Amino acid sequence: MRDVCERTGLSRQAIHFYVEQGLVPAPHKTGATMGYYSEAHVERILLVRKLAEEHFLPLKAIRAMLAGEHGDFTDAQRQLLREVKASLPAETVTEPSEVVAVEPLLRRTRLARRDLDELAAAGLIAIRTRGRRRVVSADDAWLIELWAAVRAAGFTRELGFGAELLTMFERGIDRIFDDEKRVLARMASALPAARVAEMVDRALPLVHAFLVRAHQTRVRALFQQIEVAP
Repeated sequence: MRDVCERTGLSRQAIHFYVEQGLVPAPHKTGATMGYYSEAHVERILLVRKLAEEHFLPLKAIRAMLAGEHGDFTDAQRQLLREVKASLPAETVTEPSEVVAVEPLLRRTRLARRDLDELAAAGLIAIRTRGRRRVVSADDAWLIELWAAVRAAGFTRELGFGAELLTMFERGIDRIFDDEKRVLARMASALPAARVAEMVDRALPLVHAFLVRAHQTRVRALFQQIEVAP
């Protein structure tokens, strides 16, 4: 472990976290507290660090990439999707490149440092180090601000609310997106890239509007079912 830390520049805790998250294979165990890492482990750790720090990919996306979870696209479909990507607006396919310093963000949102750590542990955000500063991506900064607003709305730690409140919705989005990928694969098999790009660009705002309205409808239906005492 000491050698791996020296080769990768990561702490023992960070490497253990990568293993726990399924980003790096477990070491060969030779005892209860002894394990050995190979050169392949070092290469994988360096790759994960590069994807996280240079490309600001969240750990969930890195895990999916390394596990080949996008194998539901054929090579021909992947090629067409590369052409689709080139035709879509940058904001649709590219994460904002700017980063946000963590400390001023915490002061502005009045969010506890513990909340930030819990969001990171849940895989919802990725905290990076740039020089002496801790930074997050613009998308992660938005999520931190959202969580601060959720806390301010009354969903406090004292009432038992934690980051799992957001992971509940994240799991739902994951299930929806799995179905969306199958739709996209079907489109990529039947239509030219320009047509797919046009349809995706026009459909995304409609999908987002539908999700908001569908959720509002279900909340309203729930309360309509509850009898109001006279």
